[in-house]
Amino acid sequence: MNSGHETRLDRLGQAGQHHLLRSGLKGLEKESLRMSPDGTLAQTPHPRALGSALTHPSITTDYSEALIELITPPSPDAATALGQLEDLHTFVYRHLGDEFLLANSMPCGIAGDDSIPIARYGTSNIGQMKHVYRRGLAYRYGRAMQVIAGLHFNYSVDEDLWPALQKLEGNTDPLAKFIADGYFGAVRNVHRTVWLPIYLFGSSPAVSKSFFIGREQIAAAFPEFDSGTLFRPYATSLRMSDIGYRNDSQASLDISFDKLDDYVASLTAAIGQPYPEYERIGVKVDGEYRQLNANILQIENEYYSSVRPKQVARSGEKPTLALKRRGVRYLELRCMDLGWRSPVGVGLDELRFLEIFMLYCVLADSPFLSAAEKAEASRNSLAVACCGRTPGFRLFRAGSEVPLKDWAYEILGGMRAVAKALDGHDPERPYARCLDAKEALIADPDKTPSALLLEEMSGNRESYEEYTLRLSRRHAATLRDRPLSAETLRRFARQAEESWEEQRRVEAADRVSFDEYIQAYFAQAGG
Repeated sequence: MNSGHETRLDRLGQAGQHHLLRSGLKGLEKESLRMSPDGTLAQTPHPRALGSALTHPSITTDYSEALIELITPPSPDAATALGQLEDLHTFVYRHLGDEFLLANSMPCGIAGDDSIPIARYGTSNIGQMKHVYRRGLAYRYGRAMQVIAGLHFNYSVDEDLWPALQKLEGNTDPLAKFIADGYFGAVRNVHRTVWLPIYLFGSSPAVSKSFFIGREQIAAAFPEFDSGTLFRPYATSLRMSDIGYRNDSQASLDISFDKLDDYVASLTAAIGQPYPEYERIGVKVDGEYRQLNANILQIENEYYSSVRPKQVARSGEKPTLALKRRGVRYLELRCMDLGWRSPVGVGLDELRFLEIFMLYCVLADSPFLSAAEKAEASRNSLAVACCGRTPGFRLFRAGSEVPLKDWAYEILGGMRAVAKALDGHDPERPYARCLDAKEALIADPDKTPSALLLEEMSGNRESYEEYTLRLSRRHAATLRDRPLSAETLRRFARQAEESWEEQRRVEAADRVSFDEYIQAYFAQAGG
């Protein structure tokens, strides 16, 4: 990534259009495990008062019935998005009783796969499909990996920025193609540099031994922190390591990030490619679906990537078709661990950094990724997740080794121009100050969240589980005491009831069997 972004920033500034950079939309998706008072994974259903997990726009479940996901609407202001996330947490805690949400990404309090209830979404065909997809994930990868929690940062630039950039660059392509190419350029740049936010924000260097029940051979490769905890001494994010969201079956996939059509075609091909190991599981056995199909990917969401180009899919519409029909609407950055020190898993400085980072990835030059560069990018992110705080740690870049610190300072230096544009005339310079704080973490790895977590566990003589549960209960008390206006409470309660009404409408509207629905879903034109 070179200084092409600075040229674009200069041109926008000369045209008086820097304001377009400040109004990009930010949204958050935050997962949290719901825990019982005794510190074990909750076995209770998703609370009814929170609404239908199938149709509620802001409160749903991810893999497990106990894995709550909170979603904020897109907002041009990061502080607004954070406030919305805080309000959602506060409302949720009004209806959790004596349960609480786990503060860290890596699960604890589980007793093997059977203790993890798969999420349910009612009797409709789309609801059954969501459940069967998750059942397939259990057969393929086990349930424990699926309840690792994280934070997704959704980002889109101001729609008016694209025609402004196109005009300044003299580009004559159709605007839709220019936009898609711009977002895919950002996707490639994220892949090149995602190791940096993993290093800066990774917060999962340790994990409870209970995570490895039934997979003891994997656990044997980890040092013991104490009798209940495994860790890697220089890890930043075990969530993003080879014990987290990495699947051997996907190692052979060659998903293209060159252009929108190539991405859709390669992802669609993977959904249609049989995989012998999954064929042995079976699809429908003794009248019950074990998975949606026996291919490398059941659906697009099974492809684990640190960033996804996204378009809002209509009910029953394949995500690849939504992209093909309506282009890229936003990018979903998926590399963030839960920030264990914040009651809601993230703070304003982190969101500001991510905004700078994503805009930098949009504006910087982005040649196509060669096969070698894609392999390097994957290797770098895995290496930083596992061992990124190792003294003198080095990464691979264009076939050569480079110190992590040198490359990190280079990226942060490139982000400075973006931060300056976002700060505008604000005398507080919040974006530039955010980068200053992150430079300190490059200079001293012991100040990173992953290092501080291990330091606090050691200082308190607590296992990962003891520390995490104590912190989670403290956050729960904070959120239970947080005020929420009567108007906001009424709005959330109304949304919950409306979501149940919508689920009933969806269920009543089904006209075909589940077998027919699945067949039609995968036969969608252009799929």
